[in-house]
Amino acid sequence: MNITTKLLTGVSMAAMLTLGGAASAQDCPRGDLDERFCDVDGDLVADIPTDPSELVDPDTLIFAYTPVEDPAVYAEAWSDFIDHLSEVTGKDVVFFPVQSNAAQIEAMRSGRLHVAGFNTGSNPLAVNCAGFRPFALMAATDGSFGYEMEIITYPGSGIETIEDIKGGQLAFTSPTSNSGFKAPSAILKAEYGMEAEKDFEPVFSGKHDNSILGVANKDYPAAAIANSVLHRMTEREVVSEDQIVSIYTSQTFPTTGYGTAHNLTPELQDQIRDAFINFEWEGTSLEEEFSKSNEGQFLPMNYKEFWAVIRQIDEANGVSYACE
Repeated sequence: MNITTKLLTGVSMAAMLTLGGAASAQDCPRGDLDERFCDVDGDLVADIPTDPSELVDPDTLIFAYTPVEDPAVYAEAWSDFIDHLSEVTGKDVVFFPVQSNAAQIEAMRSGRLHVAGFNTGSNPLAVNCAGFRPFALMAATDGSFGYEMEIITYPGSGIETIEDIKGGQLAFTSPTSNSGFKAPSAILKAEYGMEAEKDFEPVFSGKHDNSILGVANKDYPAAAIANSVLHRMTEREVVSEDQIVSIYTSQTFPTTGYGTAHNLTPELQDQIRDAFINFEWEGTSLEEEFSKSNEGQFLPMNYKEFWAVIRQIDEANGVSYACE
């Protein structure tokens, strides 16, 4: 099948889709999931609806990658995979460049997004509020995976230790980001007794690349970022190593989780999963971009196990998964 990859606005995307109706509140086990979903098997993600009328099998699949950097870069990076996904499913596939984590979650919650890569920190909210069913993440060819949160500054900033941030400014990305907000907030409080507004001024850049560029250009004195993004930007020579100084590196966290909306037909969900797990990376646009952060395959995973540390960080931060 020939596939056309389009960059759409939210309005035009909505116009081309048949929206799946929201399931009514159900009397079933659900844990932290929104009342629209059930979790009978206890895996912490929404079950596939058993009522055929609640299932959707769209002619066009909408795919969105987490908004960590310039969407134009990733429209090209994902192009070979999108062709592959189209071939496996027999459907047209559209790459949709979302501008924020919140917009991406809302698109899936409202039925306008079928396949997605949600960033580490957004996964719990996407799972609980939007019915996201993650099944894979990117890994190195040797099976290792993950990234670290780093707090960075620039040479000559006067910041040499975490304590030097006190009384100054620290850039975060967005409240839903693990490495861009949740993890550093929990770590700064637990390890250094430092809290935003009390000990330093928090600012939000919107994306990891904005924070990294902000530090490199001396617009921000310090920022909390995902080092996988920093590595790719350094490889592309968007920033140079001598512009950045790291003063803190965290434990390793899981990377972006890939999965589907819960209400796609079981057959379609299986096809999409197979397309990810069996994708041949060698010589593709995906390998060209993500090899910069040492990634070369999609690794099967389960949300309950792999995202346990992220849920613990959310609990430490008092984060609620209540859906508006």
